[in-house]
Amino acid sequence: MPSDPLILAIDNGTQSVRALLFDTRGNLVAKGRREIQPYFSEQPGWAEQQPEYFWENLGKACAQLWESTDVTPDRVVGVTVTTQRGTVINLDENGKPLRPAIIWLDQRHARVDGPVKGPWGWLFKLARLEDTINRFRENTQANWIAQNQPEIWDKTRHFVLLSGYLNYRLTGEFRDSTGSQVGYLPFDYKKHRWAGPRDFKWQVMPVKKSMLPDLASPGSTLGHLTTEAASHLGLSEGLPVIAAASDKACEILGSGGLTPDIGCMSYGTTATINATNKRYVEPVRLMPPYPSALPGHYSTEVMIYRGFWMVSWFKREFGLRERELAEQRGIEPEELFDELVQAVPAGSMGLMLQPYWSPGVRQPGPEAKGSIIGFGDVHTRSHIYRAILEGLAYALREGKEKIEKRSGVKIRKLRVAGGGSQSDAAMQLTADVFGLPAERPHTYETSGLGAAIDAAVGLGLHPDFDTAVAAMTRVGDVFHPNPEARELYERLYSEVYLRMYPQLQPLYQKIRDITGYPK
Repeated sequence: MPSDPLILAIDNGTQSVRALLFDTRGNLVAKGRREIQPYFSEQPGWAEQQPEYFWENLGKACAQLWESTDVTPDRVVGVTVTTQRGTVINLDENGKPLRPAIIWLDQRHARVDGPVKGPWGWLFKLARLEDTINRFRENTQANWIAQNQPEIWDKTRHFVLLSGYLNYRLTGEFRDSTGSQVGYLPFDYKKHRWAGPRDFKWQVMPVKKSMLPDLASPGSTLGHLTTEAASHLGLSEGLPVIAAASDKACEILGSGGLTPDIGCMSYGTTATINATNKRYVEPVRLMPPYPSALPGHYSTEVMIYRGFWMVSWFKREFGLRERELAEQRGIEPEELFDELVQAVPAGSMGLMLQPYWSPGVRQPGPEAKGSIIGFGDVHTRSHIYRAILEGLAYALREGKEKIEKRSGVKIRKLRVAGGGSQSDAAMQLTADVFGLPAERPHTYETSGLGAAIDAAVGLGLHPDFDTAVAAMTRVGDVFHPNPEARELYERLYSEVYLRMYPQLQPLYQKIRDITGYPK
């Protein structure tokens, strides 16, 4: 029907801001996309961006959307927002930014002044968790700001994530989704609300409850478009703004991942594997599952911090030939990079990569580094590129097994989204390493689709989430494991890959002790 209602989903990722129009069947009707500068860096390791920059580009993405389509804005019945996780913004009493946003990629560390005081301190000492808690304190952006820019912290009246900032700009109200609260905040991941008054998090950071937005579940109405916001988006004033969730959570919902037996993988800047669960299941002890885009559910996640960033790194450092050739032929460079992968046999002739390009918190630990072993004179750029993809798949398979062990539920199929999922070679390799069918969702814009599903249920366009997911998501291409490659990968994974970190960890520690890197 030409008059079908539409949902405008705003997806503010790390690399771009996208304005996406979805119908009630999950079809992407129109799209506007603005590439953005992920961050600027005034000091080594810093990653910041002006909050207003995100808002300006949101408007430009919407303008591009309306220029690209004959669809009229009066068909839009609601707006929803999904964003990158863990990016924080300080606002004054008038809602104006006091400093640049600190982006999730930022690597600065706050000072830790002594142990946690009182009963919590004794408990952490007894449980040998002092190092873990200290890393939490170091990574909490609010601590760094209060220590190094006290005049800014003193003026801070609202401390919000990027999602909270954009929802404020849309509605004029400080309300945000429980599904977006991923980061170093006093949030109760088990109960999906701000931490209780006795929670240790209030003691180890300067954030006050009054600084934080009111929270609503995904699918709830956060507010309505103000006159200014409606003009900025090219829409009518007063349209409802519906709570969605973080980009990864929305990606899972947009991939149709409603149950713990479906492993939802994201081949993005950060590579992840997730399973949606009604139960609170920590993938690694003391690492909480994140809020799902499905209200009342949890997203049990294992993350490879700079996952497909490694692929971008390879293309930048070693892929000039493919980029130039693609330009000459008028094709996408990815086609030629897929040819690189397919030119090399499964297993990369023994080249094995461990993808710890950025240190972890627990497993791998903060001393971890990336490694490539097994070099011989037969190896070329193609082998290195394939080894990167295989290493990521090995690491995510290890994550899958951790999730299965903790949840007690076997993952029987994979849904793979994110930029890397557009590579047929990467999809086939993933199926082979996991020994499971790897399914690609029908649309590349799974984060935006997940947000649109939240909005569709919240607006009453579908009666519940099961109905909405059945109507709005479907599987596109399916890649089945190749028996021979699967057998080879099984041995390389179990006999080599799983032994790499335990064997190399003492050497990583020595490198850290000698060079000071990573801190």
